[in-house]
Amino acid sequence: MPQTPIFSSMLGSSCSGQVQPDMGERCVDPVYQDGNIVSGSLEALIERLVPTMDYYPDRTYIFTFLLSSRVFIHPHELLAKVGQICIKQKQQLEAGTEAEKAKLKSFAAKIIQLLKEWTETFPYDFQDEKSMKELKEIAHRITQCDEENGTVKKIISQMTQNLLMALSARSQYQEIKEKFRQPATDKGTILKTKPQSTQKDILSVCCDPLILAQQLTHIELERVSNIYPEDLMQIVSHMDSLDNHKCRGDVTKTYNLEAYDNWFNCLSMLVATEICRVVKKKQRTRMVEFFIDVARECFNIGNFNSMMAIISGMNLSPVARLKKTWSKVKTAKFDVLEHHMDPSSNFCNYRTALQGAAQRSQTANSNREKIVIPVFNLFIKDIYFLHKIHTNRLPNGQINFKKFWEISRQIHDFLTWKQVECPFEKDKKIQSYLLTAPIYSEEALFIASFESEGPENHMEKDSWKTLRTTLLNRA
Repeated sequence: MPQTPIFSSMLGSSCSGQVQPDMGERCVDPVYQDGNIVSGSLEALIERLVPTMDYYPDRTYIFTFLLSSRVFIHPHELLAKVGQICIKQKQQLEAGTEAEKAKLKSFAAKIIQLLKEWTETFPYDFQDEKSMKELKEIAHRITQCDEENGTVKKIISQMTQNLLMALSARSQYQEIKEKFRQPATDKGTILKTKPQSTQKDILSVCCDPLILAQQLTHIELERVSNIYPEDLMQIVSHMDSLDNHKCRGDVTKTYNLEAYDNWFNCLSMLVATEICRVVKKKQRTRMVEFFIDVARECFNIGNFNSMMAIISGMNLSPVARLKKTWSKVKTAKFDVLEHHMDPSSNFCNYRTALQGAAQRSQTANSNREKIVIPVFNLFIKDIYFLHKIHTNRLPNGQINFKKFWEISRQIHDFLTWKQVECPFEKDKKIQSYLLTAPIYSEEALFIASFESEGPENHMEKDSWKTLRTTLLNRA
C-alpha cells in the first residue's frame, strides 16, 4: 500500500496547537513528534483523553484514541478509568482554593462534552449494562458540580436519551438485516430451449444507464450509512493474537460489513444472470453494452463500488466465455473501465481516480459532486495490510499510536463520504428489481452460458457433460 504521511488535522483542528496536559509524575509521558503523539503507555494515552480544568483534548485525538482503544481495553473498562480520573480531579478542585472551586462548572462542562462526543460517535460502546453503569456513575458525579440550576443534569438527560435512540435504531436495523442476510439465489435448473418473451429483465425496468447508475448509488449510500467506525475497527481489534483476549467485542452482532460485502456479490451475480439468461445473441450483446454504459456512469458519479461489481460480473467465466457475443460488443468503453480497475501496481489507476473524486468532493458545491463510494473490499484490505505491517506495540511496550493515526485517517475519510445525502430521485420500482430479482447460482450460470453458446474445447465439453449428467440425476 502506498505510504501516506501521518495526518495532523482530521476534523478541522490541529493537534499541535493544544495546551499539553499536566501529567506530573502520574504516568509516563507519551512521545510526541511534530506536535502529535506517536507512542505512549495506555495509561498516558487515557490521561491525554480526559479534560482538566485548563485543557480539552483535540477532536482528532478523541476520535483516534476512542477508535483504537478497543484493541487494548474494553469500552466499559475505559469508561471506568475515565471515571476514576474525573473523580480524582473533582476532589482536587473541591479541596483547592475558592478560585479553583469556581472552575468546577467549567470542568463539568468539559467532561460532558467528552461524553457527548463519545456517545454520538461510538454509541455501540454503550450497548452493554457495564458501560451504561459506568456512564451513569460519571454523570452522577458531574451533576454534583451544578446542583443549583440543574443545567448539567438536563444536558446529561438529553445526551442519554439520544444515546438510547441511536442504540435502538441500530438494533432494529440489525434485526432486519439478520432476516435477509443470505441473498436470494435461483438455484434451479435453467434450460432455455425457447425464448421467453414475457420474462422480465433489467431493460424492461430501466433502459437508461444513467438512471440505473443513480439508483445503484442510492443503494450503496444506504448500505454504507449503516457502517460505523467500530465496525471497521474490528478488522484490527479481532486479528491481533497478543491482545485478542482483552478486546473481544460483539462480533456476532455486527453484520454490516458482511451485508455490504454480500451486496457487492449479489450485484455481480445479477449482472451475470441478466446477460447469460438472454437467448438471442443480438439482445445479449445489447445487454452487455448496457451494463458497460451503467458502469461508466457509476465511474462518473464516483460510485466505484458498483462499477467494480459490474465489471466483476462481466468477467465471471460464464459471461467471459461468450466469445460470439463479445465479438459483437463495442469494447472500447469496457477497455477504459478495465484500465481504471487494473490490479497492477496495487490498483494504481483506481487509486488515482479515487483521489481525484475525493478532491472533487472537498471543493464541491453540490451533493452530486460530493459522492465518493470506494471499492469496499479494497478499502478493507488497505486497513488490513496497514495493521499487518505495523505492530500495535513498540519494543519498549508503548502503544504504536502513529499506526492508529493512519488507520483513523482512512476510516475518517470513509465516514465523511458516507454522510453525503444522495441527490438523485429514488425509483422504488428499479430498486426493488435490483434488490429482489432472482439471481442464478454459479452452476445455473454455466448452464445458461452453454445453452447460449456451446462448449468450444475439451475442458468446456467435459464441464457441460458433467452439468447435464447432474441435471438428469436430479430429474
